[in-house]
Amino acid sequence: MGAAQTIAESESRGLITATPAAVLASRLRAARERTLSLACDLTGEQLLGPRLATVNPPLWEIAHLAWFQEYWCLRYLDENHCAPSLIPTADSLYDSARVPHATRWNLPLLPLDAVLRFLDDVLTRVLKRLEREPDNAGLRYFTELAAAHEEMHCEAFTYTRQTHGYGAPHRQIMTSPQASACVGDVAVAGGDYLLGATPVNQFVFDNEKWEHPVVLKPFEIARAAVNNAEFAEFVDDGGYARAEWWCEAGRQWRQAAAALAPVYWIEQGGEWYHRVFDQVVPLPSQAAVIHINWYEADAWCRWAGRRLPTEAEWEQAAATTLLNAGGTEAKRVYPWGHQSPDGLHANLYGVSGSVAPVGAFETGDSAWGCRQMLGNVWEWTADWFTPYPGFERDPYQEYSEPWFGNHKVLRGGCFATTPALLRNTWRNFYTPDRRDVFAGFRTCAR
Repeated sequence: MGAAQTIAESESRGLITATPAAVLASRLRAARERTLSLACDLTGEQLLGPRLATVNPPLWEIAHLAWFQEYWCLRYLDENHCAPSLIPTADSLYDSARVPHATRWNLPLLPLDAVLRFLDDVLTRVLKRLEREPDNAGLRYFTELAAAHEEMHCEAFTYTRQTHGYGAPHRQIMTSPQASACVGDVAVAGGDYLLGATPVNQFVFDNEKWEHPVVLKPFEIARAAVNNAEFAEFVDDGGYARAEWWCEAGRQWRQAAAALAPVYWIEQGGEWYHRVFDQVVPLPSQAAVIHINWYEADAWCRWAGRRLPTEAEWEQAAATTLLNAGGTEAKRVYPWGHQSPDGLHANLYGVSGSVAPVGAFETGDSAWGCRQMLGNVWEWTADWFTPYPGFERDPYQEYSEPWFGNHKVLRGGCFATTPALLRNTWRNFYTPDRRDVFAGFRTCAR
C-alpha cells in the first residue's frame, strides 16, 4: 500500500486509523526509547540467552523490530510487491514468518552496533515519510501497526528478562494508588451482546473485527483478580498433586513440568517468596497472582468451585453499563469510560513497574464494579482463540490466522503493556502451557 493508497481504499478493507501523523511519530519515538532501554544494557551471552521455545534471542528480536518497521512502512507496496531492504540479508534473517524459531540462535546475526544503526536508519526514514505524507491513510495505518508491534515486543523483552533472571528494566517507577477492599462478585446482566470492535475510524487488529451478536446468560464475576494469598491456599492444600483438580491436558503438563507451585515461587522457612527478575523477595499476599498458565488457573477454579469467564462475559463486564449491556448504546472503550489510560485508572507501563495489589486503582472500575480489567495482569478466559464470524485477515497475515484453535484468549493487559495498545475489545492469545508471560486470572461463580 504505497503513497497512492486512498482513504476510501483503506476504509474498504478495514485498514483505518484516525491517529494523526504527528502523534504516530511520537509513539514510534517512545517505543524506540523503551526498546533501547530494555535491550542495550545486555552484553555478551545475554544478547543470545538460552535456547528456549518461549523467547527469542534478544539480538535477533531487536533487529526484527527494524525489519518489521521497514517492511510495512517503507518497503510494502501491495500483496505482491515489495521494495528491497537496506540490509540485503534482512529477509533471510529477521522475517519471523520465514525464519523458524529454533534456528534464530544459529544465524549470522548482525552485531549489536550494526543492529542499532539499522534501527536508527529505518526510524529516521519512516519519520521523514510521515512528515512528507501526513494524509497517506495507508502509511498511517502501517505506522500504527509498526508502533503496536514494537510495543508488544517491549513487553516480550520484559518477560524475557524475567525468564532469564536478568536485572529489572531501568525506568522511572511511580507510586501506585493505595489499595482498598475489593472482594466478592458482581452480577452482570447477560442477554444480547455485541462482541468485538465497532467499525469506526480506529485502528484494530483483524481478530477484533467485527462486533457480532452473542447471547449471554446472566452471570456473576469477581470484582478482582485472584491474589497470591488465595492461590497459596490451593498450593498449600496440595493442589498441584491432586489429580481431581486438573483437566487431562493439565495433568499431562503438570507431570511433564514437575510443577508443585507457580514457576517463580520459592518456599523458605515455611513462607513463600518469589523471584522478580534477578531478586528473590517475599511474596506479596494481596498482589495479583502472576506467571500462571491456563491449566493452573483452571485447576484453581475447580478447587475453589469457580470457573473462568468466557471472553464475551469478560468484555461485557468491562465495556458496558446496565443501560447498554444489550448493545443498544456505544460500548465503553475502557472499563471506566472513554478517557485514555493514566496512572489513576490502570497499572500499565510507566505507572508502577510491578504487580499491584488487586484492590488498587479504584478509579478504573468498570460500570459493574470490576477492578483492574485493564492493567496489572493479563487475565485468562475460558475460550480458545478463534476467528469472529466473517473474519478476513489483514495484510499482516501472520498476526492472527496461524494461531487460531490452539491458543487461549487473554484479556486486559498487564503492568508492562503500553497504554496506547489497549481497549476493551483487544484479544491477546497464548498456548495454555505458557506461564512465563505476565498472566493471572479472575473468576466467575458456577
